[in-house]
Amino acid sequence: MEVIPAIDILAGRCVRLYQGDYQQSQVFSDNPLEMALQWQSLGAPRLHLVDLDGAREGNPVNLEVIAKIVKSLNIPVQVGGGLRNREAVERLLDLGVARVILGTVAVENPELMQQLCEAYPGKIAVGIDARNGKVATRGWLQTSSLDAVQLAKQIPPTAAAIIYTDITKDGTLEGPNIPSLREMAEAVDIPIIASGGVSSLTDILCIASLEPLGVTGVIVGKALYSGKLSLPEAVKAVGNSRIQDLPPNTSAFA
Repeated sequence: MEVIPAIDILAGRCVRLYQGDYQQSQVFSDNPLEMALQWQSLGAPRLHLVDLDGAREGNPVNLEVIAKIVKSLNIPVQVGGGLRNREAVERLLDLGVARVILGTVAVENPELMQQLCEAYPGKIAVGIDARNGKVATRGWLQTSSLDAVQLAKQIPPTAAAIIYTDITKDGTLEGPNIPSLREMAEAVDIPIIASGGVSSLTDILCIASLEPLGVTGVIVGKALYSGKLSLPEAVKAVGNSRIQDLPPNTSAFA
């Protein structure tokens, strides 16, 4: 299982939101590239980037920053936020992004989602962001009537992964929603990446216990930035460590 650090970009800075609320953002770095290199140096197997401006505007906004990060790293980078047409998806893939993440499109234009998953097998992940079990769209600013598990069942098998986020947990450090994560993993055969609420190594190990059901990764944000969780320790705990020579309490903010 992969432990994947998240970098959320808002106005060119690395931030974390509380429950997806743009009015409750906390800036952790003015230099997302520097942050990305730091996570790579601490053993991240993959990086998760979200263009928050893009998610709100409906088109990628922070392309220059994303391009610099992708070019500078030697680990795969997955990117989401505002990818609502084929041109935006292809633009990111041309930059060298390993996976692009579709969110709103999966709800509002499922035919395009199907087409992109077929055209770029293994390159398209689908983000399912749920609030009380219902899928949220357009940068989490709107909540649909669509059930998260129902949407998951509509995603084609050529998708690289489903990234499942419980919005009520995101940025809260209150722990992940394990029952909902289990329900989704049992409902589909597509790999699941968990996101939202992770606060400790115990949370990481709870999610890792679902690996036999197809949970292949966990995205971690605020716990890393606040120092509550050590990336090297978490990566080592799930067994894909490349950094066994680092002390177990190493963090980006030590």
